[in-house]
Amino acid sequence: MFKKLLYLALFVSTLLSASGIEWEKDYESGIKKATQLNKPVLFVFSRHSCHYCVLLDNTTFKDAKVIEALNKDFVSIISYTDENDYTPEELWRPGTPTIWFLFSNGEPIFEPLMGAVDAENFLNALAIVKEEFDNTKNVEK
Repeated sequence: MFKKLLYLALFVSTLLSASGIEWEKDYESGIKKATQLNKPVLFVFSRHSCHYCVLLDNTTFKDAKVIEALNKDFVSIISYTDENDYTPEELWRPGTPTIWFLFSNGEPIFEPLMGAVDAENFLNALAIVKEEFDNTKNVEK
C-alpha cells in the first residue's frame, strides 16, 4: 500500500511540475492568438545566458499564482536574443530581460519592465495591466 501511495505522489508531483506558462514562441502567431481571444499579451525579450533572465525564469515564472494568472488572462510570448527569435524593432531594448505588456494588436499598454521582478510585484503588475486592458476594451465598444 505504501509503495502505491509513493508512486501516486511521484506521479502527481511530476504532473504539477510539468505544468507551466503556456509560451507562444512565435511573435506573429502569439499576436494572432491574442487577437482571436481578445487578451492582453505578455512579451518577454530574454537571453539564456543572462543572469536576471534565468532568475526570472527560475523564480517568478515558476510561481503557481503567476502561471495561473498568465495562462488564464494573457497570451505569453517569449523571444530569445541568443536564438535569433523575431522581436519587433519597436520592442527591442538593449537589456534583458525586457518585459512588455501589449494590447492584442501588439501595441504597448505601458513602458516595459526591465530586469527580474519578484512574483508578488509581477502579480500586482498583471492586475494593473488586466484592468487597463479591460477598461480600454470597454471604452472601444
